[in-house]
Amino acid sequence: MKKLLLFASCLSFLLVAHAAPAGADDNILISDFETANYGDWKVEGAAFGTAPAKGTLGGQMQVTGFEGKRLVNTFLGGDSATGKLTSPEFTIERDYITFLIGGGGHRGKTCMNLLVDGKVVLSATGPNTQPGGSEFLNWQNWDVKPYRGKKASLQIVDDATGGWGHINVDQISQSNTQAKKKPFVAPPRRVEETPHPENAQEIRITGKYILFPVSNSGRRGRMTIHVGDQLVHNLDCDFPPDKDAVDWWTYLDMGEYVGRTAKVVAQAAPEICEMFESSNEIRHLQPLYDEALRPQFHMSQMRGWNNDPNGMCYYDGEYHFFWQCNPAGRNWANMYWGHATSPDMVHWTEKDRALRSGGGDVANRHPKMADKNCFSGSGNVDLNNTAGWQKGDEKTIVLVFTDTGCGESLAYSNDRGRTWKYYEGNPVIEHRGRDPKLMWYAPGQHWVIAVFDETPEVGRNIAIYTSTNLKEWKLASYIPGYFECAEIFELPVDGDPSKTRWVIYAADARYALGHFDGKEFTPEHEGKYQVHWGPYYASQCFSNSPDGRVVQVGWARINTPDMPFNQTFSVPTNLTLHTTEDGVRMFATPIKELEQLRKPNPKTADNAELTGESPVIEFDVEDQLFDVVVTLKQGTAAKAVLRFGDNVVTYDFAGQKLDEMPLKTKDGRVTFRVLVDRPMYELIGGGGAVYKTSARRDMGRPIGKISLTTEGGSSTVESFKAYAMTSAWKK
Repeated sequence: MKKLLLFASCLSFLLVAHAAPAGADDNILISDFETANYGDWKVEGAAFGTAPAKGTLGGQMQVTGFEGKRLVNTFLGGDSATGKLTSPEFTIERDYITFLIGGGGHRGKTCMNLLVDGKVVLSATGPNTQPGGSEFLNWQNWDVKPYRGKKASLQIVDDATGGWGHINVDQISQSNTQAKKKPFVAPPRRVEETPHPENAQEIRITGKYILFPVSNSGRRGRMTIHVGDQLVHNLDCDFPPDKDAVDWWTYLDMGEYVGRTAKVVAQAAPEICEMFESSNEIRHLQPLYDEALRPQFHMSQMRGWNNDPNGMCYYDGEYHFFWQCNPAGRNWANMYWGHATSPDMVHWTEKDRALRSGGGDVANRHPKMADKNCFSGSGNVDLNNTAGWQKGDEKTIVLVFTDTGCGESLAYSNDRGRTWKYYEGNPVIEHRGRDPKLMWYAPGQHWVIAVFDETPEVGRNIAIYTSTNLKEWKLASYIPGYFECAEIFELPVDGDPSKTRWVIYAADARYALGHFDGKEFTPEHEGKYQVHWGPYYASQCFSNSPDGRVVQVGWARINTPDMPFNQTFSVPTNLTLHTTEDGVRMFATPIKELEQLRKPNPKTADNAELTGESPVIEFDVEDQLFDVVVTLKQGTAAKAVLRFGDNVVTYDFAGQKLDEMPLKTKDGRVTFRVLVDRPMYELIGGGGAVYKTSARRDMGRPIGKISLTTEGGSSTVESFKAYAMTSAWKK
C-alpha cells in the first residue's frame, strides 16, 4: 500500500485533490508520511518534530507494523512533549477511512480525530494490549458513509505527558473496503543492522559473573549461555562493533556454576566474543555510583535500562525492591527483574537479578527463567503458607508478574529472596491484560490480584481476582477506566483507623477513593484525583509494611545520556489521606528516613522581606545535592520564583499554582520543598498535596546558586532552608 494508488506520479505525501468518481473502488491515499517534511499539514507543539520519524525513536520500545520507512511518531525526546498535526481539508469520497495506529493509551489525548464541520466525529488511539506493548501499529477503520460528500480534516493529537503519552500513525487512505487487522508480530531482535553470525565459545566459570562489553550505539545480537544441557541465559545484547567502541561492561550471574564450563553463543564480532570472561568482580569504566549522572539519593540500578518498579515488599528487616531491567543495553529490551534490598528504603544493595526472560519451550532451563519476557508485577509474603511452599522457618516471598503471551505467573523464594523458582503451574491467570498487584485481604482471609484487563463489554479496566492458595484464581469484578500497573490499598483518614478509605489507581497514578469488600471496589465520587505530575509512571507500594505505612515508588522516566545505566526512580513517598476543603484527598510526602542524609548547618533565611528594593535572597552553594524547604506569606506579590542552577520553580499567588500544579495557599501561606539530585529534582507542595518529578536542565553540573525572588510586589519569607545532602551510596 506504500504508493499513491490513484496518481502514481504524484508525491505520496500530498493530499489527493482530484479523486476518482464517487463509487470507484480505487483507494485515495491521504498520506503515507514518506517524505522529508509534513508538507501542507499544520504542525503545532514539539511532539512531532519537523518531519515524520524514521521508525523507532531514542529510548522507545521498538516500533513495528508501520509501512515504508517513515511514520508519525510523537515519542520525540520521550513522552513529555505535546503537539498537534492537522491535515489540509479534503472531501470524504469513500465508505471508510483506513489507517495504521499504535502508541497511545490516553483516549482523547493521544489519538487521531476526524473533524467534520469543525467538530470531532470519530476518534481512535492505539490499543496498547499486545504482549509487547503498544508500539505495534495495526489497522483501524472508520465507517464514514454518513459523511460522504462533506469536507473534513484529520488531527493527530498528543496532549499527554505521562507514560504512553505518544501516538504512532501511518498509511491513511480513503477506501470502499475495510483493512483487515494484522496478527501481532513481536519486534524483531535486530534493531539497527543485520546481526553477526553466531560465534560459539567455551568459558571456564571461575567467578560469580560472566562479563561482556556493551556499546550505547551497538549492534544488537542474541546471546545464549548453557551449562551442560541447561539453558542459563537467553537475551539480546547491544554488542560493540569493535574493541574501540566499548562504552561500558555488564555482567550476568553465574555464581552457582563455578568450576564448570559454560557454552556461550553470541551474535557478535569474533574480537568482541574474545573479550568475554569469567570474574568475581564487575568491571567499571567509571567510578561505581559516582558516575556524572548517577542519582545519589534516588535508587538506580548498577547497569542497563530500567522501567517499572516491581515486587515491592518487606520481610524481616529488609525492604525488597525489584524493577524491569535490561541488563545488556541502555534501551528497553529483555525484561529481567533487577533486585535490591534495604534496611531503610534509602540505602540499597543490589542483589542477583531475580527473574530472567527467554526460557521458551526449553524443558531444562534455569529455575529463574520465565517462558518469555518478565513484564511488571508485584510481591508479597505468604505469612500463612497458603501456597504450601514454605520450608523451615523462613516465610515464602512470592512474586506475581506477567509472562508475556502466557498470562499472570508466579515465582517464589524460601531463602529471603536470594534464589527464586518459577512455579511449574504457571500461568495462574490467563486474560487480555498485564501487571498484577498482589495483596492479602485480611477480613476475608484470601488473596486479591488487581490487574489491568480489557474486555469488549467493559473496555480498559482493573480486574479483581481472588484466591485462597495463590494457585487457583476466580474473577470477582471489574473496575472500568484504568490502564496498566494497578495498585490498591487502604488508608486511614486523618490518621483515624476507625475511618478509612480504599485507594485505587493505575500507571498514571490518578486515583479514586472508595470502599472495597475484598471482591468489589465501589468509588465514592466521579472521576479521579491527581497528586503526581511530570514523567512519573507505574508507581507501586511496598506490601507487608512493618509499621503500617503505605510507601510508594514510581518510575522516573528521565534519560541519563552516555551512562552505563538509564532511567531511575522517585524517592519513596509516604501516602496519607487528609480532609481538605475539597474533600478527602491523598498526599505524598518523602519518607522521614531521607532526612538522615541532610548535612548540618543549612543555608537559612527566616522572616525576611522580599520587596522591590530587596527582591532576592541568594545562597552560593557547592555540589548538586540539596533539600530545599520554603514557606512564604504572600503580601502583594504576584509570583515567587525559586532558582537552583538553571532550574526554575514558580508559585503563582494569583493563579494558586505551583508550576502547573493547582495548590491553594493556607492562611495566605504556601510551603514547598525541592529535592535536588544530579540528573533530576522532585517538587513537593503543600505538605504533599502535589508532587512533581522533573529532569534537571543542568543535569550533572554543580548548582552554584540557589535564589528566591518575588515578582509584582512583596512577600515574606517565613522560612527558607537549603540543606546540602550526602550520598546514600557512600558509607
